[in-house]
Amino acid sequence: MVRFIIRRILQIIPVLLAVIILVFGMLYLIPGDPARLVVGIEASQETIEIAREELGLNKPIYQQFLIFIGGLLKGDLGTSIQTGTPVTEELAKRFPITMTIAFGATLFAAVFGILGGILAAIKQNKFIDNFIMVNSLLAVSIPSYFLGLLLLIVFSLNLGWFPIYGVGTPMHYVLPIVTLGAQSMGLIARMTRSSMLDVIRQDYIRTAKAKGLPGRVITYLHALKNALIPVVTVIGLRFGGLLAGTVLAEVVFSIPGIGRYMVDAILERDYPIVQGTILVVAISFVVINILVDITYKVIDPRIRYE
Repeated sequence: MVRFIIRRILQIIPVLLAVIILVFGMLYLIPGDPARLVVGIEASQETIEIAREELGLNKPIYQQFLIFIGGLLKGDLGTSIQTGTPVTEELAKRFPITMTIAFGATLFAAVFGILGGILAAIKQNKFIDNFIMVNSLLAVSIPSYFLGLLLLIVFSLNLGWFPIYGVGTPMHYVLPIVTLGAQSMGLIARMTRSSMLDVIRQDYIRTAKAKGLPGRVITYLHALKNALIPVVTVIGLRFGGLLAGTVLAEVVFSIPGIGRYMVDAILERDYPIVQGTILVVAISFVVINILVDITYKVIDPRIRYE
């Protein structure tokens, strides 16, 4: 296991390097001059050149890249062009909010999706199976932004059960978590049902039934454990996707997370913020994939990585 973890960490180095190069290249691929954005459209060429010198944009590309790498090694993601505040400090304040929403949505989707999938598999072709599958299809089909607005109107504006916007209490996170987790819940439920149906038709499940083992023991101890491998893969990928996709909930519910922070930076052409946010999300996604691989071994000790 230790050798596998070390090998996986070494394998992500070229991936991270490629991400860093792409993130740095954004500065030159996106139309617009950051220096002109800082000093204003009506500024003179001399003022623009001074701004370019202050931002280090007048140096050769390779020198700018080395400076960028040096900053990353020190934990410095640059400074916002618009506000002048360090990007690292802003992300440190906003990232826990986004992570809370993404983790909560993943947990919500995993718990209810797996339970729904198990129940649908056990009651195959019965009313409850059809009911769960229809609702999971609806959950997958409804866009997150539309569901968020619907929940906001019904449970916040009309019923007053949850706060309308912002963060501060656990109640602020409920609707954003449900909004982001609904699609993943439907997907996980369908995947769990399919995987469970494949497993419960295996010979060892029939043998367990023939031995007279209780149905719950067969379902949760034997069948579910072997059916979880593809489900864990989906959960891990969805967690990474939700981490990058919280912007929908953050905009609808006015949450100061990294998703909304990046969208505002894109609109203002604040490249250091965009670069730093993408880099943090990419690194988080890679780490999540490693954790998913380790989870395989925990679920099924027969798996060998060597």
